[in-house]
Amino acid sequence: MKHTPITDRFRGKVALVTGGGAGIGRAIVEELLKEGAAVAFTDLNPATVRTAEELKTGDRQVLFLAGDMADEAFCQSAVERTAATFGRIDYLVNNAFAFTAKALDATTADWMRSFSAGPLAYARMVQHVVPHQRKVGGGAIVNISSISAHVAQANRWTYNAAKGACTQLTRCQALDLAPDHIRVNSVDPGWIWTNETDKAANLDGGGRAKWDPIWGRYHMLRRMGHAIEVARPTLFLLSDDASFITGTTLMVDGGYLSMGPEGLGDTAVIAGSD
Repeated sequence: MKHTPITDRFRGKVALVTGGGAGIGRAIVEELLKEGAAVAFTDLNPATVRTAEELKTGDRQVLFLAGDMADEAFCQSAVERTAATFGRIDYLVNNAFAFTAKALDATTADWMRSFSAGPLAYARMVQHVVPHQRKVGGGAIVNISSISAHVAQANRWTYNAAKGACTQLTRCQALDLAPDHIRVNSVDPGWIWTNETDKAANLDGGGRAKWDPIWGRYHMLRRMGHAIEVARPTLFLLSDDASFITGTTLMVDGGYLSMGPEGLGDTAVIAGSD
């Protein structure tokens, strides 16, 4: 999608993004780099190192950290290596999250994975990042959540409960960290077209041309979102333009939650799909 980055908006700042190897996380990393930030990002797949190398163009500063966010030692290591490499940490984007969608069939291991690589990892990362943000006089944190935090969805006890926990976690973090000039907000996307969505669409045949209008019927804009459409609001919340915003949830959902169960009729107009 057409977008003009705000050049140098984050020049001299350092951001740490979890789950930055693909999808929404990758878009956030790319946009931060375009706007001047030095960026460290984590990913579960060690092969993502190739992605990091692709991002190192011009004077861009990029650090890739391979590991599992469910591992407490890795969470601490990721923060310390970021600070050691770039000398500071201003921003944290908690994005990596276990997608375990189970209900009556959920095992204790499923529940533990949902929370240890979900809200617990978000909490750990904040605990480790905050001392570094205090050193530079404050900062901002964005927790990437989901519409699944707000609605009931079939066979998703584990995922929706974990995302729901992020809402309260964000509010409590914002309250406790406000005296330190650290703002904490969450971004809650609707259905976003990513590599994983693309795989699912191709398995069923037809690709995006077929499935975007179908899945888009859950949204007022009658389409799924693009990863960059989540990245841009995330950067807004990190920036000084959002200096009086904390403890809030920014819905980036194309009108999903505002629309009732009747959905859209066949005559609805596709908006902003270019």
